Amino acid sequence: MPTLGVILAGGLSRRMGGGDKPLRRLAGRTLLDRVAARFAPQCAAGLILNANGDPTRFASLGLLMVPDGVPNNPGPLAGILAGLDHAAVHHPEARNIVSVTGDAPFLPADLVTRLDAARQDAGVPIVVAASGGRQHFTTALWDVSLRADLREALVERDERRVGAYLARHGAAAVEWPIEPVDPFLNVNTLEDLDRAELLLARLDPP
Repeated sequence: MPTLGVILAGGLSRRMGGGDKPLRRLAGRTLLDRVAARFAPQCAAGLILNANGDPTRFASLGLLMVPDGVPNNPGPLAGILAGLDHAAVHHPEARNIVSVTGDAPFLPADLVTRLDAARQDAGVPIVVAASGGRQHFTTALWDVSLRADLREALVERDERRVGAYLARHGAAAVEWPIEPVDPFLNVNTLEDLDRAELLLARLDPP
């Protein structure tokens, strides 16, 4: 089934001194550009960007920016709900969305395929990516049928913890190897950015 991709780019980037972390440059290209280049070919229903504020700062990427529909910046679950809402209205053919973060420049090319296969095998509405024995809660497949339940959790119960929401729905996990590089490495600090530069040079030498 066609999948809508959602890049979550609404974080506050406190560990990098604020600003839009996905617009930081890695070897001459923004993190966001690298994420989109790896992710877009996997998403037959298209790709959107979840962020808040002035959309012009992301204009160069050419992606539709979809802001949170829930006020007060309640966190990544609000971005996932925005993606589910957008899919339900604009992509009724999409049975699910897949969310990724805007700071993971090494995303695997088989992300959507493996998550969708695991969803069908396990019969659960959420499947999470994992590597190195750790689950990456916001890199996941979400069935569009979760839309009403997630809105109720956020708006009526003020539930913001992604891990708790996943546990409540019995989310399955799919593991990826971490060699030669962890495909879900997040660039959270300037030190992480330097490390990613070294990894990129090793994987794709000039």
